[in-house]
Amino acid sequence: MNTSISTLLEHKGGAVKTVASTVSVSDAVKEMNRHKIGSVLVMEGERLAGIFTERDVLTRVVAAELDPKTTPVTAVMTGNLFTIGPETTMQQAMELFTERRCRHLPVLKEGRLLGLISIGDVSRWVASMHRAEAESLRQYIGGGLSP
Repeated sequence: MNTSISTLLEHKGGAVKTVASTVSVSDAVKEMNRHKIGSVLVMEGERLAGIFTERDVLTRVVAAELDPKTTPVTAVMTGNLFTIGPETTMQQAMELFTERRCRHLPVLKEGRLLGLISIGDVSRWVASMHRAEAESLRQYIGGGLSP
């Protein structure tokens, strides 16, 4: 659990889907649908402005009966994001997901966007590590590995 988020990003890849802060909700949703993802980061040039998620669509657009074609994504996105650095550990990320009740953590280094980590990414990583550990123990018990 002391593995850094940078290791996860190396395996996952740093590709992040983004939209410009000038797009409409409709265009942002089209981008999410095109890539079969649940969120996009909203950028003002090279600066991270916020995140727009499926939950934002439901609670801030549909529930408020806003027109997605005329509503700017910046009006309904989640701003003031909590971000992490690449040195953050998996354990720290899991604690942040729980404490902050969020599902996504943008990874920044010196203000530059490196990637986006989701709670699913961390869960898959942890499950993979548990499978590898269990297999190693099975081999050790079965005599396949020396102590």
